[in-house]
Amino acid sequence: MQGGQEAIKDRDMVRARAEFEKAVRLNPNDAEAQSALGWVLAQQGDLDAAVAHLRVAIKVRPGFAEARLTLAGVLVQQGKAAEAEQEARAAVKAAPTNPEAHRILGRMLSQRGVPDEALAEMRRAVELAPQRPELQDDLGSVLAQQNQLADAEAAFKEAVRLQTNLEPAHFHLGVVYWQLKQFDEAAGELGKAIELAPQDAVAHDYLAKTLSAQSKSADALQELRKAAASKPEWFDLQIELGLACRHAGDSECAVAAFGEAVKLQPQDAEAYNKLGLALIQKGDATSSIANFQTAIRLRPEDGTLHGNLALAYMQRSDFDAAITELNAGIKLAPNDASLHYNLGLAYKLKDQLEQAIPEFQNAITLQPDLADAHYTLGVLFWQKGEFDKAAGELQKAIQGQPNYAEAHYTLGTVFKQQGKLPEAAGELREAIRLQPEFAGAHTTLAAVLRQLGDAAGAAEEARAGARIAASSNNLQAATFATNSGKRLLTVGDLEGAIAQFRSAIQSEPAYAAAHYELGRALSQKGQKDEAKKEFQRAMELDPHLTPPGQ
Repeated sequence: MQGGQEAIKDRDMVRARAEFEKAVRLNPNDAEAQSALGWVLAQQGDLDAAVAHLRVAIKVRPGFAEARLTLAGVLVQQGKAAEAEQEARAAVKAAPTNPEAHRILGRMLSQRGVPDEALAEMRRAVELAPQRPELQDDLGSVLAQQNQLADAEAAFKEAVRLQTNLEPAHFHLGVVYWQLKQFDEAAGELGKAIELAPQDAVAHDYLAKTLSAQSKSADALQELRKAAASKPEWFDLQIELGLACRHAGDSECAVAAFGEAVKLQPQDAEAYNKLGLALIQKGDATSSIANFQTAIRLRPEDGTLHGNLALAYMQRSDFDAAITELNAGIKLAPNDASLHYNLGLAYKLKDQLEQAIPEFQNAITLQPDLADAHYTLGVLFWQKGEFDKAAGELQKAIQGQPNYAEAHYTLGTVFKQQGKLPEAAGELREAIRLQPEFAGAHTTLAAVLRQLGDAAGAAEEARAGARIAASSNNLQAATFATNSGKRLLTVGDLEGAIAQFRSAIQSEPAYAAAHYELGRALSQKGQKDEAKKEFQRAMELDPHLTPPGQ
């Protein structure tokens, strides 16, 4: 026996097993030797043999609490929870003053969903050994599961007081503070837990949640990256990381995270859907198509998946395929306003205005506050020369979304064409207030003011527009202009979109996204040669931005 115990201290399980096997051969009724051999076998993963020797030890000495507790742990590993609980109860009965017996039974009862009895066992364990920090931590965990957060906080604090470097207690205390929305305290405790256990993915994840609640999105994203690096096989974490990356505009990161997620759970339709959306955000509609098709195969009753596949086709300017998918989606989800809106948009981009109008109207009927539908319908009426109807729809868009800069800009343009110059100036000024770097709004306002006889104001707005366009290193201006152009392109305002993309390129000539989007707009306008040049320039600046259809 002594040789086996020394081997355990040296962490030499092979030698320990040999020594205990020798002891058992010499005296099969030696309960200590049988129990020790069972423990070593369990450490080596030989669970069936471990159970056999532990049962012999208990048969020889029925009141052997330590053997029963070891057997209970092995039975849990075998998935035999009821037998394990039976052994733990027997251990408590045999040794009622053994805190470990109460602790193990309390854990089992907690896992089985018997909270009151579990709490009683944990309290008894702490009463028997109040100086053991891990027992305080376990008590806090059971209290937290019962939403007794104040008592849980006290138990975790006591655990930390007893052992300042007890990582689980810092982590659990941080989670309690997070639940209490005490985010500064939560960040402090979770940070300490990570200092003690840098590879604790769950601690990084909770710190990310805490930082996000503090509006520290960039720091939260860093913690999610660390969590995923520590535990890449965690599916839900990869999804969480992908969503955070997509929200931050980091499409490369989002694609990578969702790509890992589909590898981990290849039968999860939503993971493929999210990967497809991330690829669209990245500008790689071609790759997104296969992912949406897989999602549809896995979840064929979901109309929104057809709608997302249609978005990919629309990004490739394959409007016929988009229309097919949108119609399929509407058959499955006839009351989905976004499907009707996108179908109207696809028809509009094909210049099939008569088919587009009813779909936009269907979308508005289903969702009257859908600002984009009102806006797009307004643009459509404007293009048809029906200015009063256009103004009405644009005003409804603004009513639903007062900070809609493009709607104010377009309404100002409509008023200008109607000769309502003061109203036009008001809308254009509002567009500029909402989006100061909107070069097109400044330029159009300059023209309106010139017609109103305000030469000084016109000159000032013209200079502002020129300044924005000439700001060669102003990436922010380029980003504003590109995002505005994309929105205008989405609703079919090609001329407005092209003007915004050209403004973005003047602001930042090396901004790849602006060249790419300009190429898309020029392609839709039929200027294929010029579009090809813009796509080529985009690829030179960012090789990931491949032209649609390639």
